[in-house]
Amino acid sequence: MAKPVLKWAGGKRQLLEAIYRRFPIDYDRYHEPFFGGGAVFFDLEPADATINDTNPRLVNFYEHVRDEPEALIDRLESFEDPDSDPDPDLAFAEETSTGRDVENYYYQQRARFNRRPYGHDVDELEEAALLAYLNRTCYNGLYRENADGGFNVPIGRYADPDWVQADRIRAASRALQGATIHNRDFEYVREVADAGDLVYVDPPYEPMSPTANFTDYSADGFDREDQERLVDLVTELDDAGVSVVVSNSGVTRDRYVEAGLDVDLEGATRAINSDASNRDEVDEIVATTVPDEKRRGATQTGLGEFSG
Repeated sequence: MAKPVLKWAGGKRQLLEAIYRRFPIDYDRYHEPFFGGGAVFFDLEPADATINDTNPRLVNFYEHVRDEPEALIDRLESFEDPDSDPDPDLAFAEETSTGRDVENYYYQQRARFNRRPYGHDVDELEEAALLAYLNRTCYNGLYRENADGGFNVPIGRYADPDWVQADRIRAASRALQGATIHNRDFEYVREVADAGDLVYVDPPYEPMSPTANFTDYSADGFDREDQERLVDLVTELDDAGVSVVVSNSGVTRDRYVEAGLDVDLEGATRAINSDASNRDEVDEIVATTVPDEKRRGATQTGLGEFSG
């Protein structure tokens, strides 16, 4: 079984059992239009799948995991400790493209990773490696972009960070061999899903409160209108004979009930807060279009926690 290579806000390792209970017993192709860290996909390792994310740098990363795992590992092995001095032979050794002073090696690599949004040419293998490096050395493993699309998470504090993750990359590469990777709006799935297929939908969550915002992993965001478009797509897929399972924040429960899905609340501890004592259990929904008699039901598949 493969494991997620990246730490990702909203990862589904804690809810795998609840999600799998709502899956159909049998299905053809698997589709995941909001891939993120891919916890469900890597646990399932489907033989024939499509995956998608709107973040082009995340999609570039998974394409290199699938197609060039050894080159990616080699590039990751070339990086230095994040607290080291900037490398004078690399770009942005003194200041970023926006004129900010570069304090250490981490901030130099963050500036190099931000070539794409600030209009510089991109080495796509280097960008993929930098994403993994920053993910394992930034504050709390967060991925967040500013309004210009620049990754802006500060350095984290780790005694001995492992940013290479060679075994995970190799296992993930094997799991991705049967996957077609898209960088499109989530409605792409309308074109590729056929009757008998399964679509697992895990969108950026609608905030539980006015001050909560876990959707800024992309500069484009994901707003209420997008959430409503998603419900319309789910009902359209259901009418076409495609099985759909959805996870989202508890505040969306009524919306999916009104759309005709079977909806349950599940508790999950969200690891957004850096203080473990403040990582509270919050309500999330798992909704399904699959009739009860056709569901997989209780299973031991996928139990366990993702340890970063």
